[in-house]
Amino acid sequence: MTKTKLDLLVRATGKKWLWVQATLAFAFLYLPILILIIYSFNTSRFNAVWRGFTLDWYRSLFSNTGATISSSSSGILPALNNSLLIAAISTVLATIFGTMLALALERFHFPGRKAVEVLLFLPIIMPEITIGISLLVFFTLAFRIVENLTGIRLNLGLPTVIIGHVVFNISFVTITVRARLAELDPQLEQAAFDLGANEWRTFWRITFPLIWPAIFSAALLAFTLSLDDFVVTFFTTGVGSMTLPLFVYGMIKFAVTPAINAISTLMLLASLLLVVSSLKIQKS
Repeated sequence: MTKTKLDLLVRATGKKWLWVQATLAFAFLYLPILILIIYSFNTSRFNAVWRGFTLDWYRSLFSNTGATISSSSSGILPALNNSLLIAAISTVLATIFGTMLALALERFHFPGRKAVEVLLFLPIIMPEITIGISLLVFFTLAFRIVENLTGIRLNLGLPTVIIGHVVFNISFVTITVRARLAELDPQLEQAAFDLGANEWRTFWRITFPLIWPAIFSAALLAFTLSLDDFVVTFFTTGVGSMTLPLFVYGMIKFAVTPAINAISTLMLLASLLLVVSSLKIQKS
């Protein structure tokens, strides 16, 4: 066998092994998710036993039959409403502040710019449990100071959860929008200034139409992260602010039924839809 044929054989064998390893890796990652989806249609109340196909678990989610944490809980719909409300408000705030921060970092030079960039990456690098504990300590101290000064007692609730979600979403929005800004030609904005447009008109007529796909993509990403977040929400939530991830966690503590699989499947599909939409818009 010549050296050339031997090299081709080695390369072909290497490619085959690469495909095998990739297949095993993807199977390890996604096969449990596929099993979860399949067993969300299981007739049996026990996940380990397949009894037949049914849609009853999905119906029970929206009728609150069999989709409650305990006999005193109100079911999944209030938790879903809280999650959507928190995600919507935190997305709007994080998108506005993140876009402003991206413009400031990309278009202006000011004292402390490097420090701001370092702080920007901290919510991405830090573990979520660290962010959650930090926010809990901050809110506890802040509420204590307010109570000592005014006598008004504040408690954790939906506002604190929204603030917590804005904290970590701003970084993702800023990075996404800033990447789009870095691709723009600054001479386009300079030309608008030369033609007599001020900063405000230049932004709305030139900059915003060019970066809006990145802004919308960042908003979808922030909405997805907020909707699925558990750790930060767990540390910043209070009475009456149950979210969907916390609801699922509460159900798992009592019993693992196909209703949990159904909730997880719907959350997976919603997250997947938002992420795919974000990627498609970002490429446009």
